[in-house]
Amino acid sequence: MSSREFMEILEVGEGALFSPPDVEGFRATARGKNRALVPKLMTEREAVERFVQDGDYIAVELYGTVRAPLSIIREIVRQGKKNLKVAGQGLLEVDFLLAAGLVEALDLTYVGYEVLGLSSILRRAVESGQVRVTEWSNGALSWRFKAAAMGVPFIPVRSMLGSDTLKKSAAKVVRDPWTGKPVTLLPALFPDVGIIHVHRADVYGNAQIDGIVGFAPELARASKRLIISAEEIVSPEEIRTYPDRTVIPYFLVDAVVHAPFGAHPGEMAFLYERDEDHLRTFLEQARTPEGTRAYLEEWILGVPDHGSYLEKVGLERLYGLKRRATSRFGGG
Repeated sequence: MSSREFMEILEVGEGALFSPPDVEGFRATARGKNRALVPKLMTEREAVERFVQDGDYIAVELYGTVRAPLSIIREIVRQGKKNLKVAGQGLLEVDFLLAAGLVEALDLTYVGYEVLGLSSILRRAVESGQVRVTEWSNGALSWRFKAAAMGVPFIPVRSMLGSDTLKKSAAKVVRDPWTGKPVTLLPALFPDVGIIHVHRADVYGNAQIDGIVGFAPELARASKRLIISAEEIVSPEEIRTYPDRTVIPYFLVDAVVHAPFGAHPGEMAFLYERDEDHLRTFLEQARTPEGTRAYLEEWILGVPDHGSYLEKVGLERLYGLKRRATSRFGGG
């Protein structure tokens, strides 16, 4: 072969690749999914028991405290699924799993609470060697899902070039054969389980999101198994009324969970604000291992299910968060 037939590698990140891109394996998994319109509605407990296994690579969608699938994450903690690998783009999701000692490897972007500060739980886990970490930019990890959704083993981007983040990642820099300039190659990421919280879904899994959809369409199409939690379960007829809003079609979905206030103490666009007081209490307790354990015992391990969690928070408090959000956005 001539030298023109090789892509010149200029730099290789030193981070571990926790989930190598197996495109053909994923295609075989996708072909095996049932595409019939069958009801998939179940509880958090049933969904986690059936579709999350020890050692799985799991990924959640969106950032910060927005639309976080926390009713599912709390159930994973209750069931003690261990040796997990996690796409660390979330916030409370990542902290809860780390605090419970369930994570062995983390593809990390950023875990911080905006004006409320950084994550003490993540810092302790990394500094103690509890978890192995490979770093990525937010865009890079999202584009890894995009590559998987496209069915290709990698995607070329310009993210992380010239940064220490690239050095700590598992990306490669190559010379673009057309322009001669460096580009970053990001390996496709196929999670064993994707977990996404949405505004509404029908029992078959057709799911709709109001406001920013983030990278929900890409994660849904990249995941071998997909759990959807929804604020509201609606009829298929209502879904069909606005088909353009259905960003996740039923045939990608394995489980549908009805989870009103499923993102608490985070927020849900147009529905309810985040619970600042609860978050501040959590972060104060999270400063120490003892306080963190006390929070887990009180708010996750000490309540049997999502309904009991909502009762503990208090309906008056929850509907106060809802009233403030609907007042701001002009809802009813």
